[in-house]
Amino acid sequence: MTDNDIDRDEIERDEDALPPEALRSLSPLAWARYGVTSIAYARPVVVNGQRAVSIHAADGTPIGAAPTLALANAAILQHGMGAASVH
Repeated sequence: MTDNDIDRDEIERDEDALPPEALRSLSPLAWARYGVTSIAYARPVVVNGQRAVSIHAADGTPIGAAPTLALANAAILQHGMGAASVH
């Protein structure tokens, strides 16, 4: 990846961004849909008695799983998404 690739990626994201006025008026569902392809979050789960981490798109759709939070975050980043911290 070169500096030009990074700049191009930033420009493409800026073109997809909504203006601040539009962002202020989004409903929670609209926010989830807006970030569904670029934001993911991870949450702990238990599967067959084993601890794991479930990975979800911004709208809550399950998109993957990992054995640890670190691996879940790495998978999110590897797929070009941002990892959101959810409390």
